Amino acid sequence: MILGLPKGQVELYDHDPVWIENASETILFLSEKFGNTVVDIQHIGSTAIRHIKAKPIIDIVVGVTDFGNIKDRLHLLDEAGIIHRPNNDQSDYMMFIIGDLVSTIRTHHIHVVPYNGEEWVNQINFRDYMNEHPDEAKKYEELKLNLCNSNSNNRSVYTTSKQAFIEDVFTKAAKWRALDEKRI
Repeated sequence: MILGLPKGQVELYDHDPVWIENASETILFLSEKFGNTVVDIQHIGSTAIRHIKAKPIIDIVVGVTDFGNIKDRLHLLDEAGIIHRPNNDQSDYMMFIIGDLVSTIRTHHIHVVPYNGEEWVNQINFRDYMNEHPDEAKKYEELKLNLCNSNSNNRSVYTTSKQAFIEDVFTKAAKWRALDEKRI
């Protein structure tokens, strides 16, 4: 299994089922370290979408109701190797990474957001929608491959260039989820 990339680098690999196993193990680890400050933790991002290529970085979303509780645990998280990236923080978002900071290899991105807030819902819906709509997932993979070919050393441009597609899928996924919930 390949896991991790240097900061700023973009490489895509075939989906590896071990990523899902690693995400499950990481969720258990994060549950222990974050304790009762979280409501739910989920594997998101391309490594959670079956059958498409992805950067070998595991994205995890952590749903909280109170960011103050997370701030109180920053020293414990840091001691556990869950590194806070305060330059990415917003009033309703905190970013953490796991990896080797000496070699700048990032293996996991941990996104802390309000549970059931817009970002939480968008990420969960995106993952589920893409797994249920393989044709849409393949379109996303094609976009990612094209962007990777032209931006392999510029993750910022790669990420920004995917945003319009992602926003479109957020809209489709929300409609799909609403129809799916009506059927239940």
